[in-house]
Amino acid sequence: MKGLILSGGKGTRLYPLTYTCAKQLVPIANKPVLFRVIEAIKEAGITDIGIVVGDTAAEIKEAVGDGSRWEVNITYIPQEAPLGLAHAVKIAQDFLGEERFVMFLGDNVIQGGISGLVKQFESNDYNCQIVLTRVAHPQQYGVAVLKNGAVVRLVEKPRDPPSNLALVGIYMFDHHVFEAVNNIRPSWRNELEITDAIQYLVDHGYKVYPYIHEGWWIDTGAPGDMLDANRLVLDELQPKVEGYVDRDSKLIGKVTIQKGAEIIGSVIRGPAIIGEETRIVNSYIGPFTSIYHHVVVEKSEIEHSIVLEHSRIIDIPQRIENSLIGRNVEIVRSPLLPKAYKMTLGDHSKVGLL
Repeated sequence: MKGLILSGGKGTRLYPLTYTCAKQLVPIANKPVLFRVIEAIKEAGITDIGIVVGDTAAEIKEAVGDGSRWEVNITYIPQEAPLGLAHAVKIAQDFLGEERFVMFLGDNVIQGGISGLVKQFESNDYNCQIVLTRVAHPQQYGVAVLKNGAVVRLVEKPRDPPSNLALVGIYMFDHHVFEAVNNIRPSWRNELEITDAIQYLVDHGYKVYPYIHEGWWIDTGAPGDMLDANRLVLDELQPKVEGYVDRDSKLIGKVTIQKGAEIIGSVIRGPAIIGEETRIVNSYIGPFTSIYHHVVVEKSEIEHSIVLEHSRIIDIPQRIENSLIGRNVEIVRSPLLPKAYKMTLGDHSKVGLL
């Protein structure tokens, strides 16, 4: 089997963070989401992986390389424009050939990996298998209708949902999917929709079956989703201290301190992770917080947040909560009078002030 990861989206819902960074490379618990997807595919025994890339191709290639760090082989498949998931399958035909494959959206995080899904697909004669999960608000998703254990209909964001089983961004196909993607027409969005391709398979008598995922799943396309995913993944991490923690500091609960990090006179309350070469001085880092590498936090408090690399947060009198702080950000308090807020913010920035 082969793997196909879709990593071509622009991530507009994560602006301004993704103006300068591919959304798939934003870290969850200090590991880029795309790396987590690659690891999930590798853990399922698949080592030949294609990555569909778009405008952020250069950044994706620099971060992932040839895949050798995961002992997998990476092939990059350029997509000239985001023309739909089924279009991504269509342009990957030369790479995929006649082999069965798993398609995984590069910005999804799923509990427990996909080994069970792959094993089930390999041991059956299904033409397609889709991952579904029960959701509270199915009208916000594509949902599947089942009959006698098989998929019979897909409905995109229905006003009156026929089921509560939403499509997760993970799909299994055999070579018959190419018949489907080459026969469907673009939707009103001018995209080739994967739901239309799967419905084609159903309508033409191919075997399409569900895999019901019982754990959590998150599409990390929006800031709130990123923080939710960060919270869930942090809660599953095993604590480990590889950096330096002085005698005046306290680590409470599940806390990971990565190599080269220094914790001085501070309290870290887990679940939390502090990245490589980061300095936390006279500060409080609260639960569900990820501080990435080469960050400095001094005389400040942060909770339920993600802070990316090379940022500095110095002497902030109020606690920072529920925040996504990007790369090379500087948040400092000026000692000069008169006191005032001074900001240089990019497009689509959001700031909450007390």
